[in-house]
Amino acid sequence: MRNGGADATAMRQQRGQYDNHYQHTPPHFHSTVSLQKLRRFNTLIFVFRLATFSFSFASAVFMLTNSRGDSSPHWHDFDAFRFVVAANAIVAVYSLFEMGASVWEISRGATVFPEVLQVWFDFAHDQVFAYLLLSANAAGTSLARTLNGMVDTCTASNAFCVQADISISLGFAGFLFLGMLCLLSGFRVVSFIINGSRFHL
Repeated sequence: MRNGGADATAMRQQRGQYDNHYQHTPPHFHSTVSLQKLRRFNTLIFVFRLATFSFSFASAVFMLTNSRGDSSPHWHDFDAFRFVVAANAIVAVYSLFEMGASVWEISRGATVFPEVLQVWFDFAHDQVFAYLLLSANAAGTSLARTLNGMVDTCTASNAFCVQADISISLGFAGFLFLGMLCLLSGFRVVSFIINGSRFHL
């Protein structure tokens, strides 16, 4: 009876070890895969942040340097062009900060702010600055079309109008990437609301 009891106890211990190993091995595998997906997702966000920064910064620089002398128009003479410079400069600074936050998240595996604050901060600011950039570039486009129809402006100072058009085009490119970031940050918000995490693990 004692030998039988000992054998039964040993069998239960072996079975418990097997069940414990079987239960805990798959979650570790899924956790590794999820971390890899999260890293790739954050890397994609970083690439879009970099593109937004590059285009917005270039747009602001092109408009700021759009002066050809005393006889040529200056960008600061037009409210819409000042709006273009301000909006693109703000988005460039914001994107630079978010690039740093993305690098931090990729390298540390954690957000700069608490997770609930970070996902809502990114989503809200992406939305606000996307609308700001769209409004500024739309205003710049309207003014550029008006100037192109004025003989005494774009005919006499064609380089000014061409550079203004390039600046506005770069601003729209920045808006395009920021719009994509709105979708990605929105996905993070939805994932956090549903799963309690910024990424669907």
